[in-house]
Amino acid sequence: MKSTIENLGPTRVRLAIEVPWGDLDHAFGEVYKELGRQVRVPGFRPGKVPNRILDQRIGRAAVLEQVVQHAVPEVYSEAIRENQVRVLTQPDVEVTRLDDGDTLAFTAEVDVAPTLELPELDALAVTVDDVEVTDEEVDTQVSTMRERFAMLTGVDRAAADGDYVSIDLEATLDGEVLEDGTTSGMSYEVGTGTLMDGLDEAVRGLSVDESATFTTALLSGDAAGRDAEVTVTVRSVKAKELPELDDEFASTASEFDTLDELRDDVRDRLGRVKVMQQGSQARDKLVEHLLEVVEVPVPETLVERELEWRTRAMEGELQQAGMDWDAYFTAAGIEGREAYDADMRSNVENAVRTQFVLDAIADAREVTVDNDDLSAQIMAQAQRNRVSPEQYAQQLQQGNNIADFVADVRRTKALAQLLESTTITDASGNEVDLEALRPRTTTPEGDEVEAPKKKAAAKKAPAKKAPAKKAAAKAADADADAADADAEVEAPKKKAAAKKAPAKKAAAAKAPEATEATEDEAPAES
Repeated sequence: MKSTIENLGPTRVRLAIEVPWGDLDHAFGEVYKELGRQVRVPGFRPGKVPNRILDQRIGRAAVLEQVVQHAVPEVYSEAIRENQVRVLTQPDVEVTRLDDGDTLAFTAEVDVAPTLELPELDALAVTVDDVEVTDEEVDTQVSTMRERFAMLTGVDRAAADGDYVSIDLEATLDGEVLEDGTTSGMSYEVGTGTLMDGLDEAVRGLSVDESATFTTALLSGDAAGRDAEVTVTVRSVKAKELPELDDEFASTASEFDTLDELRDDVRDRLGRVKVMQQGSQARDKLVEHLLEVVEVPVPETLVERELEWRTRAMEGELQQAGMDWDAYFTAAGIEGREAYDADMRSNVENAVRTQFVLDAIADAREVTVDNDDLSAQIMAQAQRNRVSPEQYAQQLQQGNNIADFVADVRRTKALAQLLESTTITDASGNEVDLEALRPRTTTPEGDEVEAPKKKAAAKKAPAKKAPAKKAAAKAADADADAADADAEVEAPKKKAAAKKAPAKKAAAAKAPEATEATEDEAPAES
């Protein structure tokens, strides 16, 4: 086999490949074997028909066509390996010559990963925000804790903002009650605006057993986007009573005996969260800097394919939710399809550029991925997706996403290593020590020690093709770690309390038939 490669652009090449006829013996053998099982010729047993008889029966041209179809993928893959080309898409193949008994020649045009010129990686620097916890931030966190220990007390007056009401809802369209358009005994906090447009205005001023009707756009179901008439009836009104902010509250809500101790603990927790956020911010700014200084051409076909994939996935989610695009744009506050598509394209192009840059850095630094790296990432992702590590690994295998996953782990590792060698300072000029973000363990004696670093892998990773199915690559997953740290701020250790915590607010507006609260989602009642 003889092959040459021609650059058609920064991300596309044409391979010209010639195959001597003798190299096609294997392909001929496989084709004749398959034809021998399929073709029935009188006087010959299946599989025993001579090749020349098969040529006469189905035609030499048809045999050669099947040989080409069988041989081209194998020869193409061999040429890719020999030329060390990292392909991104399926090739466009054209047979340029087929001389029976002499030569098979064809060309293959394909998108490839670009060759990037990286900056000096040992002299990078980024600046992050200072770690400063204000009194207002502490007040906000303490107020959140206070809300959790609020009590609900029935009141004999009209509903107002901040009250919890039990309501019945009935939605009608063109005079007919919608299927699943009624609900009873729903708990709702007036003034939050978390359920549907117009509900707060209708409920304000209503007393027990009073009703009001308002018009709102349905966000789900077959009639999504249309205006429906919704009647709301108030069944009970309860006011939220907050506990006094004193030492007794601190003792009830936490392990501390005084309010000052509780506030100090909240301040410490907020500080730890902001330190975690420094690491996340440093990572993001490092990636932004690399994208600014490195010219990264992006194959348009790769972007279009990813956009198509994301659009199909989004359409599936909307269909499951009973929404159309217009209803989604309204709920998400997006101006329209043009704005949505522009934002999506920008995100995809940046994701592809990030992938190429991190792959180039991983290649330059000979970053390898070992079993420990894969196991740690599988466990982390499984925990975030609330499945077992075995289930997550099975999902990767069933979806044929193992190669993508390994590539993402390698990029994440390359970025983490680069971050360790980057000079990071805060806005005040102080150097930020990323070692403070390293996980720590506690000894049996109660002393904190740093978790051991992993040894670098000794073997060099072989050249690997970029995943062809999805182009968008994620960098490190520090945002999720910061989110976990946010949860830590709001959950200091506390003593057993008889009161219930208030409910979570609904994440987004929904149609009345799609939302139903439970009594555990409201503050405790007295």
